[in-house]
Amino acid sequence: MEILSFNYIPSCHVNSRWKLVDHTSSSHPSVFLTTRPQRVLCAGLNSKRRSLSFSDLDGLFVNRSNQDRVSSSRVYSNNSGSCVITEKDDERSITKRVESLDKIFIPSLPNESNDDHGSPISSCYWEYKPKLKVHYEKAGCENVKSPPVLFLPGFGVGSFHYEKQLKDLGRDFRVWAVDFLGQGMSLPSEPEEWANELVFSVDLWQDQVQRFVEEVIGEPVYVVGNSLGGYVALCFAASTPELVKGVALLNATPFWGFLPNPTRNPRLARMFPWAGGSPLPPKVKKFIEFIWQKFSEPESIAKILRQVYVDHTIKVDKVFSRIIQTTQHPAAAASFAAIMLAPQGQLSFDDAVSRCQENKVSICLMYGKEDPWVKPLWGLKVKRQLPETPFYEISPAGHCPHDEVPEVVNYLLRGWIGNLESQGYAMLPLLDNAEEANEYGVFRDLEFVREGSRKSVRVRYFGTKFALWSRISSFIKSRIGDLGFSAS
Repeated sequence: MEILSFNYIPSCHVNSRWKLVDHTSSSHPSVFLTTRPQRVLCAGLNSKRRSLSFSDLDGLFVNRSNQDRVSSSRVYSNNSGSCVITEKDDERSITKRVESLDKIFIPSLPNESNDDHGSPISSCYWEYKPKLKVHYEKAGCENVKSPPVLFLPGFGVGSFHYEKQLKDLGRDFRVWAVDFLGQGMSLPSEPEEWANELVFSVDLWQDQVQRFVEEVIGEPVYVVGNSLGGYVALCFAASTPELVKGVALLNATPFWGFLPNPTRNPRLARMFPWAGGSPLPPKVKKFIEFIWQKFSEPESIAKILRQVYVDHTIKVDKVFSRIIQTTQHPAAAASFAAIMLAPQGQLSFDDAVSRCQENKVSICLMYGKEDPWVKPLWGLKVKRQLPETPFYEISPAGHCPHDEVPEVVNYLLRGWIGNLESQGYAMLPLLDNAEEANEYGVFRDLEFVREGSRKSVRVRYFGTKFALWSRISSFIKSRIGDLGFSAS
C-alpha cells in the first residue's frame, strides 16, 4: 500500500499539487508507505479542520518502476512529535496516530508541592517624582545575559496579576511587572495636597513606563501588556521605539478615555479643565464616589471576575483579595474617579499601530477567544494592517489569558522572544518550518498538567492570508444564535 498526501488550504479551495514525502513543504509532512503496493491510498490533510481523509487512486500519479528498492516503513513527524508507519497499519490506525501529533505537550508552571517554587519574586519601589512612588516586582535578575521583559497590567489590578509569569519566565529571563500610578500599590498617599496637576491618563502611564525602562531596567525591553496595559505598551513602543525590542498584546483594549485630549482638541478640552485630575469638582466627585461605592463592593468584583475568566474552576482567590485590598486604600476612590474621567491619549490605538509599523517594531498578538469585552476581532484588525504579525487565538480563554492559561501564554512568549532573539532562526511557536502553515495558519492543541490533571487548550495561529469578513460574519451569526434565532 502506498500513501500520498495533499493539503486542503483554508481558503476554500484544494491545493492540487500532489507531493511525495521527500518533497513536501506542508506543515503536515506526508505519510508515504513504500512497501510493494496492493493499492494506492491518498491521505488528505486538512490544516484548517485538522482532519485526515483517505481515497483510493490505485495507480494514478505513481510510477511503480522502482518499487522493489524501497523500505518497509517511514517516519511521520512534525515539531510536535513523530511516529513510524509500517505496512501493518490501516487507515484507522494511521488517522489516530497522525492526528495525535497535532498535540503539543508544554511545560507546567512551577509546582510548590514538588518543591519547585520557580523564580523568587522581589517587591520594590521606585520614585517617579517627589511623593510619587511606583511599586513593581521583579524576578530572574541573575539571568544577566537574557533579554529583559516588562509586563504591564490591566485596569484595576497590578503587578500581582503577573505572578505566574514572574515565577515561571523568571527562570529564563529578567522579568519586571509594574503598577501604574493610581492603581495597585502605586496609589498616591496624599492626592488632595499635591496632585492638582496629575492626570491619570494613558500619556502619564506611557511616560511612567518610559522613565522606568530608562532608570530601572536601563536597556531596551520586550514589553507585554494586557487590556489597558496593552494599549499603554503599544503607545510606549510607538513613541520610543529605541527602547523596545518587541511588543506582545494580550487582549489589548483598543481605546481608553472618554474626554477630549487637550493637545488634539484644545478648544473642546477647555470645557473639562478638571479632566483626569485630582481633586475633582465637589459635584463630580460625589457622583463618581457613588459609582465607586457600587463598583468596589465585593459582590461586584466577584461578578466581574466571573465575566473575564471563562474557566470558573480557576482559583482567583488571590486576585480577588488583592483587588479588595486596593479598594480599601484611602486614595482609591479619588484615583478611580480621576482615571474614569481621564482624557484620551495623544495617540489613538490605530495611530500607535501605524507608528510601530513605520518604525518596524515587532508585535505579537495573543487573544483569548471567549473574551466578553475585547473580542479577537480587534486583534485581527491589527493583523490585517500588519499581515506578518503573529496572531494566536487561545480557547478556552477570556480577557486575562496570562492568568487563566499561563502555561500557554508563557510557552508562546518564550517561542516568540526566541524567534526574535535568533533573528528568525528559531521558528515561531506552532509552526513546523512550512510556508503554507505560516501563510494560511494552523491549529494546535496544547496540553499540560495542572494540579495533577491534564489540561488541553486549542490555539489557532493565523497566517498572513485570512478573511476578516468571514470572522466578522461568524461572530454576528454566533450572536444571533445566542439570541435564539437561526442564521442561514
